[in-house]
Amino acid sequence: MLDTTSLMKQVGRIKILTSRLIDERLSGDYHSMFKGQGIEFDEVRPYSPGDDVRSIDWNVTARTGHPHVKRFSEERELTVIFLVDVSGSHAFGSIRGKAELAAEITCLLALTAIRNQDKIGLILFSDRIVKCLPPRKGRTAVMRLVREVLAASEDIPTRRQADKPTSRIPDKPTSRPADQSENPFPGTDLAGALRFLSQIQKRKAVVFLVSDFQASHYEPTLRVLSRRHDIIACDISDPAEHTLPDLGLIELQDPETGELLLADTSSPSLRAHFATAAASDRAALTQTLRRCSIDTLRLSTSTPPINEVRALFQKRRARRR
Repeated sequence: MLDTTSLMKQVGRIKILTSRLIDERLSGDYHSMFKGQGIEFDEVRPYSPGDDVRSIDWNVTARTGHPHVKRFSEERELTVIFLVDVSGSHAFGSIRGKAELAAEITCLLALTAIRNQDKIGLILFSDRIVKCLPPRKGRTAVMRLVREVLAASEDIPTRRQADKPTSRIPDKPTSRPADQSENPFPGTDLAGALRFLSQIQKRKAVVFLVSDFQASHYEPTLRVLSRRHDIIACDISDPAEHTLPDLGLIELQDPETGELLLADTSSPSLRAHFATAAASDRAALTQTLRRCSIDTLRLSTSTPPINEVRALFQKRRARRR
């Protein structure tokens, strides 16, 4: 577990990294991609040919003797909520940890939101609600968000498994359950986290759902919530979750159940089956999010997230035109 000094150094590193990625173009795309909470009165000005006659302010017109119209502007202040998964599967990473990527994308998006004077809040969840920070403004709020995401990721227990010699390479994977009383790994209750958000955030918000979506039975709750809030799914993955490398006989452990699996990764059929199952899961997630009318950021621990963020912002800005 990180001590306070190490944690703050990591927060500072992510802040420097993400600050360099934010420019006027990214901020402009962000500003134009999200609708405000509504409209608010701006001013009254003299009528000009082509103005909508329905906007005429008859009180001012009668008082001045000249037609005037009301002008309204979009109420820009948004509430942005980061719903971040800190379950056991986020401790994994063949290149870097998925939890670190979750902290980086949270920092990048939060700093962009703060530049546009929006309020940001945070909900950390696993199989329970780990932390809830109400929406606040300011760079201090950003740094606290990042600190909490990193601290929660460091609290994810990891268990080092000793190599166990075997005299036989199995023809197919064999599994055995770990002692559940000794399993400290937190699971994922995505549906519960979505219900919690629905209970505490009544007014419309922009919600960045940062998760690897290693969960089930959450689609109905997500569909209902997406009708009230503007939800963007930030799908975090690692290349090793899509293609199983040839490492010979290894013992794997499910980070959310503690189940142990002995597998011969030198088997071509096993690696092919793994790739097919991973592709099927990915396609199922894509269909789920599409049915819920939710935009998706596909993020990988192997690449910086900035290009995917820019592409999504520009896509949504074009859609609004």
